[in-house]
Amino acid sequence: MSDHRQFAPATQRNREPILEVLHQVLPPTGTVLEISSGTGEHAVFFAPQLVSHHWLPSDPNPEARESICAWQDYAPCANCYPPIDLDASAASWLLENDAALCAEITAIVNINMIHIAPWSACEGLMAGASRVLSPGGILYLYGPFKQNGQHSSPSNDDFDRSLQLRDPAWGVRDLEAVVAIAHNYGLSLLQTYPMPANNLSVVFQVR
Repeated sequence: MSDHRQFAPATQRNREPILEVLHQVLPPTGTVLEISSGTGEHAVFFAPQLVSHHWLPSDPNPEARESICAWQDYAPCANCYPPIDLDASAASWLLENDAALCAEITAIVNINMIHIAPWSACEGLMAGASRVLSPGGILYLYGPFKQNGQHSSPSNDDFDRSLQLRDPAWGVRDLEAVVAIAHNYGLSLLQTYPMPANNLSVVFQVR
């Protein structure tokens, strides 16, 4: 039988530090919507560690959703939902048609997406979070960021250049620009956490 699991090496390196922050910032209960779940490795790792929550993975890529399902078959977890089709940059998200599901969502998690996507994906993420989350809801971002227009390391500078060579619409984002657009959609910056490999955890809350 074919194994449709995909593998992202960075997941093995960052999942424990991310989980440590999630334990600190997630609301006590509710469903966590993961935007751009990719391979699904984070979903099947986090869900069993967050037993007071349900984990809802999503991705617009059918091959990614196939990988997520394969990982769920490999490592079954009762509190991890099947993946849904969701494009962060869309003007509305299909799950918004399910009022009961939206009412369960208390947090949104987005790992390593906004630098490997057009800026419209970041704006769509903020807009969607403002629509789906109730006041007090948490939006968690993880990835590399510039601060005050400067990269945090030469390796991040090199990474940014490589991204823009692949697609000029991609690139490491300015934290200040991300915070500003979040504010426009009713989200306030709660805290940033330094993470391994020159990344940041950035936590917002719906006002």
